[in-house]
Amino acid sequence: MANQKDYEDEEMTVELELEDGSLVNCAVITILTVEKKDYIVLLPLNEEGENEDGEVWFYGYSENPDDPNEEPELSYIADDAEYEKVADAFDEYLDNCEFDEIVEE
Repeated sequence: MANQKDYEDEEMTVELELEDGSLVNCAVITILTVEKKDYIVLLPLNEEGENEDGEVWFYGYSENPDDPNEEPELSYIADDAEYEKVADAFDEYLDNCEFDEIVEE
């Protein structure tokens, strides 16, 4: 299981190929575990490396436990109920981040 990291600490990015074949560079915000499944939260970036609308994308996330060097696999979340659970977990993650910032000050 990958560690949860705020993307500002490390600026990890991935290049994601969309269904139309176009490529989008995304900052990795965090990896969440919801009901024993991992999900990745991505922030799509424009050519300047910025996100203009605050939209984030959620994908299923899995790594090959036998080969840590293999590229992780991302999967589209087709089920609305599953997507809502991941969105709720991300909201909770954001709340915890804001709480941590307040405590650190």
